[in-house]
Amino acid sequence: MKILFCNYEYPPLGGGGGVVMASLARQLARRHEVTVLTSRAGALPAVAHEEGVRVIRVPVLFRKDLAVANFPSMFAYLPSGFVRGILLGRRAAFDIINTHFVVPTGPLGHALSRIHRIPNVLSIHGGDLFDPSKASSPHRHAPMRAAVRWLLRAADAVVGQSQDTIRRVRSIYGVGRATTLIPLGIDRPNQTRSGKRADFGLPETAFVLVTVGRLVPRKATAQLIDILAATRIENAHLLILGSGPEADALARRASALGLANRVHLVGQVSDARKHAALQVADAFVSTSQHEGFGLVFLEAMAQGLPVVCYDRGGQTDFLATGETGHVVPLNDQQRFKEALLALYADPDTRRAHGARNRERVEQFFIDTCAARYEQIFEDVIAKRATAATRRGAVSPSP
Repeated sequence: MKILFCNYEYPPLGGGGGVVMASLARQLARRHEVTVLTSRAGALPAVAHEEGVRVIRVPVLFRKDLAVANFPSMFAYLPSGFVRGILLGRRAAFDIINTHFVVPTGPLGHALSRIHRIPNVLSIHGGDLFDPSKASSPHRHAPMRAAVRWLLRAADAVVGQSQDTIRRVRSIYGVGRATTLIPLGIDRPNQTRSGKRADFGLPETAFVLVTVGRLVPRKATAQLIDILAATRIENAHLLILGSGPEADALARRASALGLANRVHLVGQVSDARKHAALQVADAFVSTSQHEGFGLVFLEAMAQGLPVVCYDRGGQTDFLATGETGHVVPLNDQQRFKEALLALYADPDTRRAHGARNRERVEQFFIDTCAARYEQIFEDVIAKRATAATRRGAVSPSP
């Protein structure tokens, strides 16, 4: 197949949605011809070939932060991508489009699908339907709800990565069509242990918590600093991996609570350093207010870490209290603290949760995800071809 992926973010731009789509594109490029149409920022090249994937980046306005998009850059991607997408389709016919994120990418994938007369598979990631931390979330505004509803109905197929996301298709947008569940996948990590606590300024005897994610309001990372203080575990340290607009506020919060030497703001890191940080930790923690799926949970599980998080989002499909760690009611910081104290006091339970997580994550590697997408693509292409044949068979004779 000749596959065109449309996504306004692609690594190194953005977060988990772009990361998993990049892994999916690389996996499919082993057997198919894959092109990605995405946005460009900074010194990123306009055209690149990355691990078998042709990456086309179109210029957008005003984006300076690789980690966080803004409205001008998202809206600018649509006309820039539309013009480039028309040219791409004229030069080399595609068999299918896979559009990631109904907002903002949905209109682009739909338009290119209609112009080039090829099917469009729309992948929804959660935050593009519902983000409780943003006043701009589509679910809060009637015109945006209507636009999202129309795009969900117009796509040849819709894929959601969690039961939480699929439920919102019906409950918020009133769309009753079949939506395929395909859990996201991660690349199988190298199990060679390269992490050393000294590399992160950590004592060997520390109880180490780690979190990974963009430092934005939805992640509520400041709560982790407050909870760390509330545990009163004197040798507990928190590694915060990621960048974003809240970095300075987090540093000030740690300092105000007397934790400046035990809260480590590591910043944006390479995959290798991220895995090294996971390897030196005792538990993975997240106070995110909502996750469409939560790739970072899978990455932590693959490294054998117990997970403590809230109960809102796609991670509830595969995380459960007493099995993988603790899933705590949203914003119940007291219960979160108690979960950490329980893990701190019981190393055997930490190891048991970690071992179970290594087993459970096996079904969430990218090769499984890619195989299911491949089947969806083939089914949609065949369905479109059958429909075209039927239309031809019933058309009146000249």
